[in-house]
Amino acid sequence: MATKTKTLQDAFYETLKDVYYAEKQSVRALKKSAKAAEHEELRQAFETHAEESAGQVERLQQVFEIIGKPSRAKTCEAMQGLTSEMEEDLEDFKDSPAADAVLAACAQAIEHYEIARYGTLKTWATQLGYADAAKLLDETLQEEKKTDQLLSQIAESLNLEGSEAEEGGDSGTKAKGRRKAS
Repeated sequence: MATKTKTLQDAFYETLKDVYYAEKQSVRALKKSAKAAEHEELRQAFETHAEESAGQVERLQQVFEIIGKPSRAKTCEAMQGLTSEMEEDLEDFKDSPAADAVLAACAQAIEHYEIARYGTLKTWATQLGYADAAKLLDETLQEEKKTDQLLSQIAESLNLEGSEAEEGGDSGTKAKGRRKAS
């Protein structure tokens, strides 16, 4: 029996299902990261992006509607690997001066994956004539890039604070900018 030749339309739909799963996982990872973060600005960035990501899931549902396909998630191996690595790192680095820096780095790995996926989907949507879908995907792409830039700024101060704690030899002192224990 002859197999059907796969098209760009097929690739678009499969990748859309993949990123739909990834975005849902991202919401969960961001909420977990917000709880684990000590640095107030990092915690707020995670909380804000979790809310933003929930909106991105809704936008993806609109894209499914535009292309006339059901909103279905397909297990995203990449996101599973990234979130698994984040959980491992959370365990390995908890209570260390580098914990927030490592957490920010894990979050950026997720953002970079999403940026790559949304960029591809936007390009394909344009090529396939889905102008409305391309616009929605671009809106999400811009949010992901903005979050990545914010995480980079926060990470620079976290990395500096973590290295100062190591150089000073006082790992018990919380770096400034960390929230106070209640």
